Amino acid sequence: MEKKEMFRQELVNVHGIPLFWTIAEAWSQVEGFEARPDDLLISTYPKSGTTWASEILDLIYNNGDVEKCKRDAIFNRVPFMELIMPGYVNGIKQLEELKSPRLVKTHLPVELLPPSLWKNNCKMIYVARNAKDVAVSYYYFHMMAKMHQEPGTWEEFLEKFMTGKLSFGSWYDHVKGWWEKKKDYRILYLFYEDMKEDPKRELLKILKFLEKDLPEEIVDKILHHTSFKIMKDNPTANYTMITEKEMDHKVSPFMRKGIAGDWKNQFTVAQYERFEKDYNQQMEGTTLKFRDEI
Repeated sequence: MEKKEMFRQELVNVHGIPLFWTIAEAWSQVEGFEARPDDLLISTYPKSGTTWASEILDLIYNNGDVEKCKRDAIFNRVPFMELIMPGYVNGIKQLEELKSPRLVKTHLPVELLPPSLWKNNCKMIYVARNAKDVAVSYYYFHMMAKMHQEPGTWEEFLEKFMTGKLSFGSWYDHVKGWWEKKKDYRILYLFYEDMKEDPKRELLKILKFLEKDLPEEIVDKILHHTSFKIMKDNPTANYTMITEKEMDHKVSPFMRKGIAGDWKNQFTVAQYERFEKDYNQQMEGTTLKFRDEI
């Protein structure tokens, strides 16, 4: 198949969740993923701090050895489990080749997660980010990442976001689904805004969850190397090691701003009011609370 034909295609539903058509076609491989008991899953809705969390965890797993964490691009160090694009990448196969303990990335909502991860009671870290910033970030990502559909106008994209017609489905269902699941499984639920506000506090939470002790100077080193400024300039973390055919950084960099509250530069007053009304309806009845700025 021509590679260009793989890009900018319609999404295909898998159990009601829209996914890239190549993932939908290879779904049996994803579903049959064999987890190992010492796997650590990093889960997020797209554009919620996935790469940031992945880099932090790879540094923790390598005791802060920065050079070791530059051994390869982040998408090879922490494979994107369900991403299967023939001729480009197969997350399942990448993971099979990795030695334990593995870091595994996913954007899947809880109901689509391969059963072996629950069966093995794997530890999981979920990072959630406020909806409006996710919508803005996801919009710019659609513009530069060719595997996504064309985003259309911001107004059109926002409508798709609100109705869950984007890859990996509804943000609302995603964040709520994982929030409920943490009652029964070993899931550390973190918030992007908390990580921005006090990175050290959140890093210590992660270490406690992993039952790992690191000396103060290593903790500080990890914090330095996972700051937005350093990561933005790190080719093994900023996705510049991917071809321009796949991601065009001239349209928008993969690491754009990395702040909380950027939605204010994008939403019109009317969009904001409409969004808030819908948001309150969608989030009714959940104990899950977000901050849309710090």
